[in-house]
Amino acid sequence: MNRRIRRINELLRQEMSRLIQVDLRDPRLRCVISITRVDTAPDLKVAKVYFSVLTSPEKKEEVLQGLTAAAGYLRREMGDVLPLRYIPSLTFVPDDSLELSEVISRAMNQMKTDEKAS
Repeated sequence: MNRRIRRINELLRQEMSRLIQVDLRDPRLRCVISITRVDTAPDLKVAKVYFSVLTSPEKKEEVLQGLTAAAGYLRREMGDVLPLRYIPSLTFVPDDSLELSEVISRAMNQMKTDEKAS
């Protein structure tokens, strides 16, 4: 991935995070949503937006529906702010990496506790 695409990915991630927290009023998005990363195609036509829900894993599907419904609005708003000729269409994908890291962290802590006990 070249430097330009990495820079565009980071710009999209930052602006999308801001828009979701500040502008969206959808009740499905009334939770802590973290945009973990954005992967943009080299032709800038499509961007996969990876998100994580920090309140409850059960709410992922509801948040996915809300973000998908808001994709056009987000794209239009980013077009007004970002210095890009073309804003990619947005596809949202749930990201389980934060939950997985929490499970691994708990398992490691449990192993340390077991070692101390024995």
